[in-house]
Amino acid sequence: ESSPHLPAPKDVMIYSYNFRSSLRWSPVKVDRGSVLYTVHFKTGAFNQWDEMNCTRITQTECSFPWSLKERRWTVVLRVRAELGQVTSDWVETDPFVAERNTTIGPPKVNSVTVSSDSLLISVTPPFGYEAGDFLQYHVSYWENATSTTKKETKMSNTLFKIRNLKELTLYCFRIHIELMTHSDLQLLGLQSVPQCYRTTIS
Repeated sequence: ESSPHLPAPKDVMIYSYNFRSSLRWSPVKVDRGSVLYTVHFKTGAFNQWDEMNCTRITQTECSFPWSLKERRWTVVLRVRAELGQVTSDWVETDPFVAERNTTIGPPKVNSVTVSSDSLLISVTPPFGYEAGDFLQYHVSYWENATSTTKKETKMSNTLFKIRNLKELTLYCFRIHIELMTHSDLQLLGLQSVPQCYRTTIS
């Protein structure tokens, strides 16, 4: 039975990065004893609370299990504190849909091959593809000396070339991802850190 004496967890939030999601909360402080936490979930399709792999745990984070990896599902979680036989009230999250609410990180730049007039860039997406995904890489690049004029280009391959560059010139670029899902949602990813390379002599 929930007790007014054991406070419920606060700052209950779902964190999601590249479709890897977890529930986090602030620890409940008590004078003596160690507080444990239990997390349940339910999906939009099946309105019944179920256990996650987080029953009577000591840590203040619970990762989503493999069974909740569907990006399009609506998921609601709840967490409570437990101290011996005493439990707090449950705290529920807002509905969470990974393909709407996740944060997409920048792609990984594997290699850059420099020539006199181009940069050949190889990247890896930050998450695994699913059927129906359409990924585009937005590349902005500029001469380091005149960083005011940036050029933009969009690519859908993981190997692409920035062309028509001047020789012996330092160029910088950043990349972010645009993901179109099969339900026509558009997600924009975070920008990569700028990388700079000097073109060679022809």
